Amino acid sequence: MSPGKYNFIFFYLLTFLLFFSCHKKEKTYIETIALNDVQLPKVKPGDWRYSRDEQFQTFEDFQKLNKIRPESGKNTIYLQPIGAFSELQKKEIKLTKEYLSMYFQLETKVLPALPNSVFPKTARRIFKEGQEQILAGYVLDSILLKRKPKDAVAVMGITEKDLFPRPEWNYVFGQASYIDAVGVTSLYRFSNGDLSESNFNESLERLIKISSHEIGHMFGLSHCLNANCVMNGTNTLTETDFHFARACSLCQQKLNSSILYDHKKRLADLKHFFEKQHLNSELSRAEKDLNLLK
Repeated sequence: MSPGKYNFIFFYLLTFLLFFSCHKKEKTYIETIALNDVQLPKVKPGDWRYSRDEQFQTFEDFQKLNKIRPESGKNTIYLQPIGAFSELQKKEIKLTKEYLSMYFQLETKVLPALPNSVFPKTARRIFKEGQEQILAGYVLDSILLKRKPKDAVAVMGITEKDLFPRPEWNYVFGQASYIDAVGVTSLYRFSNGDLSESNFNESLERLIKISSHEIGHMFGLSHCLNANCVMNGTNTLTETDFHFARACSLCQQKLNSSILYDHKKRLADLKHFFEKQHLNSELSRAEKDLNLLK
């Protein structure tokens, strides 16, 4: 072989190696936004994680679950208000419907409100602070499940009454069934008293967090131990407020594997919602994620 041919082969191989050494593999959406995940702080007494030994749910664990998925003719999220709501509370529920449609990228509807008379005496108790509480499990099994629309992928009840999960517990912010895809939350504690214009956004942010958290459970997501995330477990409103409305990269990966939405459209929709409602901390987080995609 002539020296010229050797030189040509050497030049070709060198060019080939240089091209692939400089051409890095493009990051996926999940890998990209993982840069904005915020590590969970060290657990302290009173935190949800302090008294619970929960297992880390990997993406592989999630994939093995027999979980609900949207399908043709069964792809709508429904909100079921139960109780007598003020005009501000009705506005809060309407905005939560808008938010959930953006968060899950699924059509979301509000059903006509049911009266408090649907709760029998056996599902009620008077708590030590004087307020009436409703047994959350009764709402799931005897109200929501029995009234679940045929095209519902998930149903989320919203009541103005306080909730309790079982006799030994003081209260619960929300509860959901993985199997039946029904859940419930209560507005009672979110406004720290009567809902007003001054505390509206605080209450709204708590409601969208708990609602998306409980519906996330319906889609098979366990409590998140990966990062600060809407799927973190919560014991108190302080803990709820500390957790982001943003799902971490791992929880987004899980959710998207079932719903198959467009990541960038979802982020843009959420950014618009946060901007419109002046939820500035969440707006900043959505903008940071979008900036990574540019």
